[in-house]
Amino acid sequence: MMDTPPGRLFLMGANEWRSADEWPPAGGERVEYFLGSSTGANTPTGDGTLELSASDIGNPDRYTYDPRDPVMSVYGMNTHDEPRDQRALAHRRDILIYETPPLVESVDMAGYPSMTLWASSDAPDTDFIASLIDVHPDGFAQQLCYGIVRARFRNGLDAPELMTPGQVYEFQFDMLPTCNRFLLGHRIRVDISSSDFPNFDRNHNTGGEDWAESELRVARQTIYHDASRPSRLILPTMPTGWGE
Repeated sequence: MMDTPPGRLFLMGANEWRSADEWPPAGGERVEYFLGSSTGANTPTGDGTLELSASDIGNPDRYTYDPRDPVMSVYGMNTHDEPRDQRALAHRRDILIYETPPLVESVDMAGYPSMTLWASSDAPDTDFIASLIDVHPDGFAQQLCYGIVRARFRNGLDAPELMTPGQVYEFQFDMLPTCNRFLLGHRIRVDISSSDFPNFDRNHNTGGEDWAESELRVARQTIYHDASRPSRLILPTMPTGWGE
């Protein structure tokens, strides 16, 4: 045992095991995929894109988050973390969808994906959630991991600060760790929303105590993706042959 690498990782997509001397595995590169759209990224029928370079074309994307009608978590019968098809949520306009074209070569990743999100809200507090999705050629949308930031804790749990409605903020947050190969012909996708219930408690958008108050307020959210406010997904990609 002492002569073998301490880490064994299952590379989804490839359905293969990999070895690593540390976690996250060494030798990777953090690649940025920039959010973009021209007419709107709401639902899979929108034109949201993930590109390797930032663009200054297009308007900000907007959606409305109503805590009375939150995005529902797509759970399995006995577990939260199984490859459930996210197409069950395709009708919801309170989810922004950004994806790459079909990949011309596979992409391996292992570690903690992260988001840099430039956003504003007309509420003093709200949530932003990012979900990393592997879209198969037949349309199956497999959620790999997700991350969340509560706006009042954007500077840390020990430094709560409400937002100024309408002001643009930069939010940076990690997603849960994962290890996946996006295969040839698949699409890398990130979904942006403000609720994932009951996986996360709803933010009431009031700036008050969500566990004690009964008031629920609608929040109107804006996501920016221009050259000066480059919202982006950061993937910990791995080189060919890693961990073999």
